[in-house]
Amino acid sequence: MSRNARINTLLLLAVAALAVLPLVLGLGDHKEEPFTGADGEAEAAITELEPDYEPWFTPLYEPPSGEVESALFSLQAALGAGVLAYYFGLRRGRRQGEERAAARRDGDITPDDPAPDPSGDKVARRGHGTAATAP
Repeated sequence: MSRNARINTLLLLAVAALAVLPLVLGLGDHKEEPFTGADGEAEAAITELEPDYEPWFTPLYEPPSGEVESALFSLQAALGAGVLAYYFGLRRGRRQGEERAAARRDGDITPDDPAPDPSGDKVARRGHGTAATAP
């Protein structure tokens, strides 16, 4: 297993542990709603400390149910993940393009050579190496 695969596996296990451990350990069992968001917790703390408190602002849109609110939150998270993935993919593509342009400029590869391996290994030349090539 390569170093990147080990790191990815460890990160996946850590995320799974963060999701499963609170459920397994019963954290929040003493509460009416065990896994409410920070907004609900803050509202409960404020009304406990100051029962006459009135909010300064009201929401622009109040979803009709908790399910719709969860769906909108999930959509927002998915859009954010898409934007981040696009950004990181764009940066990686630009970096690879710059590396390939530099290799062409230095005469290491010609325009008809395959793209460099993202792992940083040398480019496999056509017809060379141990793998059999089709005619």
